[in-house]
Amino acid sequence: MQIFFSYDASDKEFAKILGDQLSKRGLSPWIVDAELMPGDNWAIAIGEALKRSRAMVVLLSPDSVKSEYLKREVEFALGDSKFEGRIFPVVVRPTKDVPWILRTLRVLDAKQGPNRVAASIADALKMVASPN
Repeated sequence: MQIFFSYDASDKEFAKILGDQLSKRGLSPWIVDAELMPGDNWAIAIGEALKRSRAMVVLLSPDSVKSEYLKREVEFALGDSKFEGRIFPVVVRPTKDVPWILRTLRVLDAKQGPNRVAASIADALKMVASPN
């Protein structure tokens, strides 16, 4: 299952580490910094990745909650039924400005470590029925 990562560049190191942990569990993280090269049309590639993805990890930090890209990506996922029960907010760095809609979901804490966060995501995905 492809998992789209929505995050700010300041959190890319944690995104990579968490992505590696999810890969070890048989999942396919889509992380923009690993997938796209200079010269690629980022808007088209991100749109295509969102269409192919069946889950989303949203890394939350003071920087990411200000990002218009993150807001658009989350809005896309919230509006697509294939993401239902498959959006995973993860607090990487504490912030008071977490969007209210994400606070209604189970928010994971990066302080638990990437291995435990990945295990929580993988376990939750096993419990959600596959989309048609």
